[in-house]
Order: sequence, then structure tokens, then C-alpha cells
Amino acid sequence: MEYIRLGRTDLLVTKNGFGALPVQRVGMEEACRILRKAYEGGINYFDTARFYTDSEEKIGMALSDVRERIIISTKTMSTTVEGFWKELNISLSLMKTDYVDIYQFHNPPFCPKPGDGTGLYEAMLEAKAKGMIRHIGITNHRLAVAEEAVRSGLYETLQFPFSYLASEKEEALVRLCEEHDVGFICMKALAGGLITRSDVAYAYLAQYPVAPIWGIQRESELDEFLSYNDNPPTLTEERLAYIEEERRSLAGDFCRGCGYCMPCPAGIEINNCARMSLLLRRSPAALQLTPAVQEKMKKIENCLDCGQCKSRCPYGLDTPNLLRKNYEDYKTFL
Repeated sequence: MEYIRLGRTDLLVTKNGFGALPVQRVGMEEACRILRKAYEGGINYFDTARFYTDSEEKIGMALSDVRERIIISTKTMSTTVEGFWKELNISLSLMKTDYVDIYQFHNPPFCPKPGDGTGLYEAMLEAKAKGMIRHIGITNHRLAVAEEAVRSGLYETLQFPFSYLASEKEEALVRLCEEHDVGFICMKALAGGLITRSDVAYAYLAQYPVAPIWGIQRESELDEFLSYNDNPPTLTEERLAYIEEERRSLAGDFCRGCGYCMPCPAGIEINNCARMSLLLRRSPAALQLTPAVQEKMKKIENCLDCGQCKSRCPYGLDTPNLLRKNYEDYKTFL
């Protein structure tokens, strides 16, 4: 079993962290079985969020009896002090615990700081003083906000997307965290499903001081990652060549599927529709050609060009244009 120290928290977490966003998509019994199997397989770190519907409740149901043996991080999207306390108390109640190991601001558009007028960071400090949280973290998709948070000295962990499709700027962010002893929690290690070989993803990330959290909703997916505990993949010549080919095929602007452009006033499911060309070529095409998916894609014709999605995209993509390109490509498969 491989562990990594999460910066100055001094928490030692398994290299295979459990990203609990996907378990909201399966029933309680199945989710609890998967979560329990993850724990029994050696995984000690579970990441969730108040925003992930019943994910916290499932963690509470599955793991409350081993609470002292695991590390839990969760998140709040609240922009008010009142909402902060409400969400924290709900999270604690659902997870059947009286503390969270790492409490994170969930993708705020700015870096919360003491004295900024929001009171949010002060609430974090108060919660920590009361023992309700043990460490303060932040998640983001915006490089500027992430860099500011790391340099501020206010955050013990940063959760940010990182994979072999990352740019030099993201790699520099990992090194910045290392320099400031901030734990780097790696989300989107499979690039929102665009990376289809987890062995290559794992081997690549093993080069860096990061703690990956893998989004898991199927037992077969969990088994795959658990197998790496005893036999961790390494960067062979074949895997390096594969990464180079992947980078060439995915060069340029592409949608990561983070969903922060949503909701769309025209009802377009942007986070899937804007990367449909990639999904068609990287997963069984039949899954993307059903009548239901065709109907979703057809909604692109109703795009209002309002610019809301474009203004909210943390990667600066021209989302309306990307949607139209994907729709034209999609129609060639019909």
C-alpha cells in the first residue's frame, strides 16, 4: 500500500483515494457495499461534498463504525456564514461524525480570506477552534484562484484537476504546492472520463507529490484500483508512448465536463454535449447515439448565444462554438 503525506496536515492518505461523487448515482445498498469494500481493501481516504446529494449519507451509513480509522474531506459551496454553518452541521449529521478531517471551500470564484467582508474564512477558523474541522482546504478549477490560495498560507490543502493531459501551468501548480507544503488533492485524474486507461493515469501521477481521488461508482472500477495497491503500474516505454499519442489526439480546446457552465437557460446539457465528439471516439459509440442522447444534442439548435456558459467556464472555452462543432460532428454518426 502506498501513502502520501498531505502537506502540513501531516495526514497520510492512500494513493488510491475514493472520490465519492459517483456513488450518488447508485442505490444505498450498492453504494454502502462499494464504500465498505474500499475500506476493507485498504483505502483510508474518502472525499465528498454537501453538493453531492446523498453521497455524505452513504459514507455515514457505510463507514461510521470505523470513523477513527479513515480520513474524510467534504466541501461547502455556501457563500454566506449562515449557509456555511448550516451545511457543515448537515454534513456532520449525515456522516455520523462530530468532525471533518478536511473541510474545503467548493470551487469559489475568489479566494476567501480574513477580512474580505464575507466572513467565510473566519467561520472556518471558528469551526476549527471548536473541533468541528481539523484542516482547512479549498477546491478550484481556476488556476489564478488556486495559485492565490496556495501563496496565501491560509490553506493546508488544494484540490485541483491534474492528469497526463495537464499543461505546464498545472504542473507548476503542483510544484508550488510542494514548495509551500500544501497538500495537493488530485481530482479529474481521468479527465472526466476522457482517459480510459487507469493504469496509465496512475503510473503518470506516481511521479508527482499528489493524492489522487478516483471517482468510483461500480465495483469493477474499485477492483481495478485496489489491484494497484499490491502491483502499482509504472511508466513503461509503452505507457509513455501511449501518453504522447493521447496528448496529440486531445490537443487544443476540449471540454473537461466539470459542469460549472451549468445551468443552461436553453436546457442544454453542456457538460456532455460540448465533448460529444470525444465521447463518441473514446467509448462505445452506441451509448451516445440513443434517442435520448439525440434529443439532448438537438437542443443545441436552441442555443441563445447568451454567453452565460462562456463567462462561467473556468478554462476560458468558447462554449457556444464548441457546442455547435460537436453537434455538426455528431450528426455525421447518425
